[in-house]
Amino acid sequence: MFILENYPTAVIFCIITMLCWGSWANTQKLAASTWRFELFYWDYVIGILLLTLLFAFILGSRGSSGRSFVADISQAGSSNLLSAISGGIIFNAANILLVAAIAIAGMSVAFPIGIGIALVLGVVVNYIGSPQGNATLLFSGVIAITLAIILNARAYKKMAAQNASPSAKGLLLSVVAGLLMGFFYRFVAKSMFTDFSVPENGKLSPYTAMVFFAIGILLSNFIFNTYIMRKPFVGAPVNFSQYFKGSFRNHFTGILGGIIWCIGMSFSIIASGKAGAAISYGLGQGATVVAAVWGIFIWKEFKNAPQGTSAILNLMLLLYIIGIGLIIYAR
Repeated sequence: MFILENYPTAVIFCIITMLCWGSWANTQKLAASTWRFELFYWDYVIGILLLTLLFAFILGSRGSSGRSFVADISQAGSSNLLSAISGGIIFNAANILLVAAIAIAGMSVAFPIGIGIALVLGVVVNYIGSPQGNATLLFSGVIAITLAIILNARAYKKMAAQNASPSAKGLLLSVVAGLLMGFFYRFVAKSMFTDFSVPENGKLSPYTAMVFFAIGILLSNFIFNTYIMRKPFVGAPVNFSQYFKGSFRNHFTGILGGIIWCIGMSFSIIASGKAGAAISYGLGQGATVVAAVWGIFIWKEFKNAPQGTSAILNLMLLLYIIGIGLIIYAR
C-alpha cells in the first residue's frame, strides 16, 4: 500500500487536508438555493463512501509496503472494525449538526466555532492517546485557537444583535458539533497499526479503516438524517421523494462535497503515520481559516456587520494562523 516516507511530505498532505476540509462546504452553499441541506447530505455521504473504496482498491492495494486492502479485511479484528465504524458514527452525528449550522449561521461562523472546538478537543484527545511532539508548543497553539473561537462568536453576536436576528441556534449547533467532532478521529486512529510499513495482526491499514469509517457514516445516516428530515432545525419537513426528484446538478454537487472532504480525511490519516495523530488532526483543522476566508471574503457573510467587526475577524484569523503554526512546529 502507499505510505509516506518523511515528515515534510506528511505536512504537505496535512495542508491538502486543510484546504479540502475548509472548502468542501462551498458545495453546500452552491446547492443551498435549490436544495435543502438534509437532501444534500445524502449525496455527501455517498461521495465519502465512493472515494474510500476507490482509495482502498488503488492506493491501499498496490506497492510492497504494508498489507493490501483485501488481505487486511480478512485478518481484521472485530474490535478494530467496530472502532473505525464508531468513529464514523460519532463523526456523522457531529458533521450533520455542523452542516445544519452552516445552513443557519454560515461557513465563517460554523467552522471557526464548531471545528475550532473540535481542533482543541481533538489535539488533546489524540495527544493523550499518542503523545508525539513538543507539548508546550502544541498546547500554546491550542490556546491561541481557543481565543480565536471566542472572538468569532463575539463577532457573530454583534452582527446578529444589529440585524435583530436569532443567533442562539446557529451558535449552539456549532458548539455541539465541535464537542462531538473532537472525539471521532481517535476511534479511527485506535483501529490502525501505528507504523504503516509494519502491519500488526488484527489492526487495520489506514485505507481499510477509512472504508469502515465511511460505512459507519452511511449506516448512522439512516437514523440521524432521517430524523432531521422529519424534525428539521429550520423550515418544513422533507421526504425521500424530494431527494429522488433532485437534478443531476443537485446530486453531483453533494457527491463532490463528500469527495473533497474525504480526500482531506484520507490524506490526514495517511499523514498520521509520520506526523502523529495529534499533529495530523490539528494541522488539518486549520480548515477553519480556509472556511472563514471563504465565508467572510467570498460569500460576504459579515457584509452587514456593525463597525469594529472587521478588526475582531482579522484578529481571529491571525490567532488561528499562529495556533496552526505552533502545532506544525511542535513536531
